[in-house]
Amino acid sequence: MNEIIAQREFVASDESRILKNTYTLLSATLLFTAGITWMTQGIVLSPLAYFASIIGGFALLFVTIRLRNSALGLLALFAFAGLQGLSIGQIVNFYMRTANGSTTVAEAAGLTAVAFIGLSAYVHISRKDFSFMSGMLNVGIWVLVIASLIGFFVPSQAYQLAMASLGAILFSGFILYDTSAIIHGGETNYIIAAMRLYLDIINLFLDLLQLLSRRD
Repeated sequence: MNEIIAQREFVASDESRILKNTYTLLSATLLFTAGITWMTQGIVLSPLAYFASIIGGFALLFVTIRLRNSALGLLALFAFAGLQGLSIGQIVNFYMRTANGSTTVAEAAGLTAVAFIGLSAYVHISRKDFSFMSGMLNVGIWVLVIASLIGFFVPSQAYQLAMASLGAILFSGFILYDTSAIIHGGETNYIIAAMRLYLDIINLFLDLLQLLSRRD
């Protein structure tokens, strides 16, 4: 009996440590991205530089995964967050030049924060396991990728609005799924856990930004 109690206490302690490290790193990377976005939103990158930042971001994702068990993984994740801030700065700069742009950006950021806190709190309080959503979310992400590629050839605002709506729903589901994975031991590496939640939040923000900008 004592061994069972000790094992449960160890699991709870390990879970608490992973959660603490994950949310600390997540907060730091989001603040870093926000800082880079604020500093670079007035800078207009050339198409080549913007494309290079996107390619570099994808490369750093794989580097982060590769180095997830070392301190270099932290550096790779912050480098990725910095490139994301540079890319998002270009997007924010575009919306800021539209009517009510600053209000739209602020609302998108606020709604993203509310959605993340609400969904995460629900998982933590209910302790519900959302691993059953894995198949649906994987299918959904492939549908979104293919639909986005088709969107390059479909100059329709309604189509873009539908994709943004699908993305907002999909990444809200990923917040539930990824938070559940951390709580129930499906993800034990806090660097990867923070990266997964970071991607969920950033993508949700961008989708909400697009939805709010088209509401009129």
